[in-house]
Amino acid sequence: MKKFVAFMLLVALTAAQPLVSAQKRTKSQNLTEEQRIVHVLNRLGFGARPGDVERVKSMGLENYINQQLNPEKITDTVADNKVSDLNVLNMSTAELYEKFPQPGQLLRQLQARGMLPADLAEARENRVKGGANTSSAEMPKNDSMPTQEMSPDAARNNQNPQPPGNPLENEKYRKVLQDYYRENGLQQPQRIMAELHASRILRAVYSERQLQEVMVDFWTNHFNVFAGKGADRWLLPSYDRDTIRPNAMSKFSTLLQATAQSPAMLFYLDNFQSVSPNANANRGRGPLQRLLAERAPQPQQQRRGINENYARELMELHTLGVDGGYTQKDVQEVARCFTGWTIFQPRGGAAAVNAMRSGEGARRNAGTFFFNQRVHDDGEKTVLGHKIPAGGGIKDGLTVLDILAHHPSTAKFIATKLVRHFVSDNPPQALVDRVAATYTKSDGDIREMLKTIFFSKEFNSNEAYRAKIKRPFELVVSAIRTLGAETNGGPQTHQWIARMGEPLYGFQTPNGYSDAAESWVNTGGLLERMNFGLALANNRIPGTKVSLVKLNGDQSKVMDDYLKTVLAGEISSATRETLLKQLEPADPVTKVVGLILGTPEFQRQ
Repeated sequence: MKKFVAFMLLVALTAAQPLVSAQKRTKSQNLTEEQRIVHVLNRLGFGARPGDVERVKSMGLENYINQQLNPEKITDTVADNKVSDLNVLNMSTAELYEKFPQPGQLLRQLQARGMLPADLAEARENRVKGGANTSSAEMPKNDSMPTQEMSPDAARNNQNPQPPGNPLENEKYRKVLQDYYRENGLQQPQRIMAELHASRILRAVYSERQLQEVMVDFWTNHFNVFAGKGADRWLLPSYDRDTIRPNAMSKFSTLLQATAQSPAMLFYLDNFQSVSPNANANRGRGPLQRLLAERAPQPQQQRRGINENYARELMELHTLGVDGGYTQKDVQEVARCFTGWTIFQPRGGAAAVNAMRSGEGARRNAGTFFFNQRVHDDGEKTVLGHKIPAGGGIKDGLTVLDILAHHPSTAKFIATKLVRHFVSDNPPQALVDRVAATYTKSDGDIREMLKTIFFSKEFNSNEAYRAKIKRPFELVVSAIRTLGAETNGGPQTHQWIARMGEPLYGFQTPNGYSDAAESWVNTGGLLERMNFGLALANNRIPGTKVSLVKLNGDQSKVMDDYLKTVLAGEISSATRETLLKQLEPADPVTKVVGLILGTPEFQRQ
């Protein structure tokens, strides 16, 4: 135990310190060819699989980088096959509302329409009498902005509390409800996020389009949406499929508009409820708008007025940055421009019930974006010195997005985040300036900015090599890849990511997870990382299987062979010595590999 504590102390003390390689390179030395390849595989992707270094060497590093910059040209059969059975990925939001209804909402709709089966009505009534609040226990209804991020402990314990009341009645209630779901071909909504989590893990592990997956992760975090906010669980599959993935390597302005019109973002930041208090509900409308308006939510009946959440985060976190030159007056004017940007049946309404009654409107449109002219503030606005004329309708919001996408502060803000992510926690200012210039020159072309980074001297420098601490998602995926393991991306794998503090779609506030080492290097988090490495190597993660080769020789030789496999042999003498002290002659290879995965060197990329 004392040796293990000493090892953990070494990890905690050195994980955030500058790495000194086995070759003790000086700052004047360049990276070797193999080091450059490892560096690119770690930063443009989630680490090397067995044989990847040799494959990249044979095709040429520059060719590999250019290939990754054009993912649409890369065949990705293995990853596509891995996610082919995840039906949630191919379902519209309306279909998700229909097939995965929230229990309390479904029951209320059935009861209101006189369609609640007698046994279900009795079980629900008994549950209510027993003291359980079916509405609050089954459906998160708080649509106000969250105020605290989810801590690792909260992530580990993010489960709905058991409702109070008679345990026997609760059990009967659950049994009757489960029977009803099964008999009507319905499934519990928890499955939606389970499949979305699995898809993210599987694609990161198996995709040949590694840079595409890295950028999906980057933009998903930049444009953060919290899965625990009301209806967002149902809206996130479309967010991943229709908003982030198709635009992850496009122009920033295209991605920005896609997020602005995403129901997931509109719900998360409350803009779907934002209406002008002086809106004229009797304005003329075309046939399609009349149809939508008849079925549209009536936000002014719930909370009449303008909501500034999206306007503020749009400028502070998505585009200009906190010091980007906007004022509170700009926030107010931008919020006016986005009134009426809302969601058709934002919580699914009676989608499941309507489906039973062939309600085609709900099936087609629930959970989709539309512009509601009736509640839009159509007056003149001024944003960042730009006058937006009255009567613009939806063009008001589009104009704001265009202004923000072409603002020099946005170029600087996005360039800084990209350089921080791919190069260093302290992004070199000269490179940030060049990337910002590329943003301006290319009209915000994401590929061109990435190309500027990847072929820069700063990216390919000694100082950048293994200088970034892996976030938990990156750590888990890289460990699976480096060992050539097989995984189904199931809940047990995601639970490890959550235990280390980064549950996917689990960050409550809009700023997303930190990209800096200081947020991840602490004794508790590093202990979980060590435990994960040991669990993975010992095949104690259901759904993930590692097949380790038992090598001949003493522990020192076995360890050096696996250090070469996992870390290209680059490890400090202090870490190697401490590793050896942890091992007994009879220890299995799984312990050797598990400890290597917990070293400070493997925590870096």
